[in-house]
Amino acid sequence: MQQLSQRMSHGESLSLMQKRYLALAAPALKTFTLQQQKQQQQPHRWTATSTISSRQQQQVTTPPPRHDWNRAVSEAERIVGYPTSFLSLRWLLSDEIANVALHLRKLVGSAHPLMKTAKHLLYNGKNTMQAWGLIVLLVSKAAGHAASIPDVEQDKSAGVLHSQRALAEVTEMIRISHLVHNSVVNLQASTEAGQDVATYDDMSFGNKIGLLTGDYLLGHSSAELANLRNQEVVELISSAVRDFSESEFIGERDEQNNPLPYKPGTFQRPSLNVGVDFNEHDVMTPMPIAQVLGNPEQEWECRNILNAGSLLGKSCQASLKLAGQSEELQRHAYRFGKHLAMAWQACLDAEPFQCSTLPLDATFSLVSAPVLFHLEHDPSLYAQLEKGKQSVENIDYDQIHKAILAGPALAKTKELQRKHTAAALAVLQHFPATDARQALENIILAMQDL
Repeated sequence: MQQLSQRMSHGESLSLMQKRYLALAAPALKTFTLQQQKQQQQPHRWTATSTISSRQQQQVTTPPPRHDWNRAVSEAERIVGYPTSFLSLRWLLSDEIANVALHLRKLVGSAHPLMKTAKHLLYNGKNTMQAWGLIVLLVSKAAGHAASIPDVEQDKSAGVLHSQRALAEVTEMIRISHLVHNSVVNLQASTEAGQDVATYDDMSFGNKIGLLTGDYLLGHSSAELANLRNQEVVELISSAVRDFSESEFIGERDEQNNPLPYKPGTFQRPSLNVGVDFNEHDVMTPMPIAQVLGNPEQEWECRNILNAGSLLGKSCQASLKLAGQSEELQRHAYRFGKHLAMAWQACLDAEPFQCSTLPLDATFSLVSAPVLFHLEHDPSLYAQLEKGKQSVENIDYDQIHKAILAGPALAKTKELQRKHTAAALAVLQHFPATDARQALENIILAMQDL
């Protein structure tokens, strides 16, 4: 806890509410730290095999070494000198968020999605990509900055600019606000939550907390973004927030506001010969969504560029704009962030299908890559998805899970991940060979082994 206090900006003293928040968070932080220490100790078991004699090594068969995600992230944090878990500590320990944390405890035991979102945000493991701010800092350090940047604006110990560090915090705040806003439940009289009084009260209270928290983070990020005093950067990041909203209006949705894929055969658009993306010379121009509907891969790319790739790509581009780098290198930074986010999303989409059986009460997105690819292979599956328009309870996820495992969709999803992984690695070759670039490569390789 002393380390937490020392990392507060400018050595500010903690208010009474912040002290209460630290007291509430202390047990969870202690447990989380012990878990990280155990995870970091695991790779040492591999190094111990180096002491075995060559004859013994021939007799013992060991699996090929895998890249460790936690180790790659820890090494990257050491390079930029700024752990990702403390990127947003200043606003996390504010009185407003401390009040939210106290109210959030009332939702413990309820089925509100906000609790699941909070769990994924606090658990810095393979299930969430908490390293978005870290990626922005690594790209900033890998590219360097122009010689015209004054010394007072440089953090020479970390090799980045103070404005780039602030931009990394803004990126994480915007992303978290989007995840929190997506946890809001659509309450209607026809839904189960709208009919049961006890459930309705829990869901309604959770919605209020989610809206207030998401709005606070988004508003605070806007103020921090304005403090950068760079109009082009403000336009870039603002367009990424616009893309979040636009991603919510692609295709049909069920009564719980979950996205549904297009019915096979509804749109017969010609397949494009190039990848889906914004205008390379003007990424603020809206994406032509109508041109990609009906093509599984391009529809998936369109949804996820708007929902994830846009923010990470434009944040990487904006960080080099702050550093005074050339427009060509800025476009490379955008491509890297976009492809990295897409490869990560493909990894997340494939995760529920790594096991032969779906865990009890587990669900997955109906617009994930495996579902879209399987609809192309077997359009009859759409009849199962149509049942979910009234209620998600009507969908037999276990049946859909088995059908997808029996088809080629999972293999195509993994190929999609390899495609964007290779694209991200290729773009990295345009950056100077530094320890920051190597750290980015290690993160990408570790992502493949998840």
